[in-house]
Amino acid sequence: MKGIIAVYKPKGPTSHDIIDQIRKVTGERKVGHAGTLDPLASGVLVVAIGREATRRLSLEVKKEKEYLAEIKFGLNSITDDEEGEKTIWPQPLNIPDKKLVKETLLLFVGEITQMPPAYSALKIKGTSAYKLARKGLEVKLAERQVTIKQIEFLDYTWPLLKIKVVCGPGVYIRALARDIGNKLGVGGYLTALERTRVGDFKIEEAIKVEQLGKDK
Repeated sequence: MKGIIAVYKPKGPTSHDIIDQIRKVTGERKVGHAGTLDPLASGVLVVAIGREATRRLSLEVKKEKEYLAEIKFGLNSITDDEEGEKTIWPQPLNIPDKKLVKETLLLFVGEITQMPPAYSALKIKGTSAYKLARKGLEVKLAERQVTIKQIEFLDYTWPLLKIKVVCGPGVYIRALARDIGNKLGVGGYLTALERTRVGDFKIEEAIKVEQLGKDK
């Protein structure tokens, strides 16, 4: 099998792990993906198999993405997700009601400025930021403009909020979770994430890595 397809990434392995598995089951060495999913995230990973397909991959990276996310309030995480060390919000908590949460979500729709997580694959002088952060070094990443096209409120029972996010390229949902919690004055981090769409590639059409081996 060659071409650009949607593969379902389960929670646990890295995106690079999935690429390695695809190389093994297809026998094709030229394999790439459009947009990393963190190990704790699941969902659509757009994969290019074969030299010609990988050349077109840069177009897929720029396409609209859709996520289902769960945020936990009252704590912060050094990684902005479930994986990192947690700290309790340092100030007395005024638990936000549903109305305030919905109003706050609207503040993050449109062109916004976002600070990427310190524990990310972005490079600082050639070294991934997360490698520097793990060594205890100070990580300074530049803020950048990103586009959030839609945030749909799905459910909220303190301390958990569930939302659907439609966004442009370069958005960190972990950072969005952190910033929403901070804006509410309670802190927050991402507890679950599923990417349900990249461009026209939908999660319902995504295939598992094991299926690729059957199509050789």
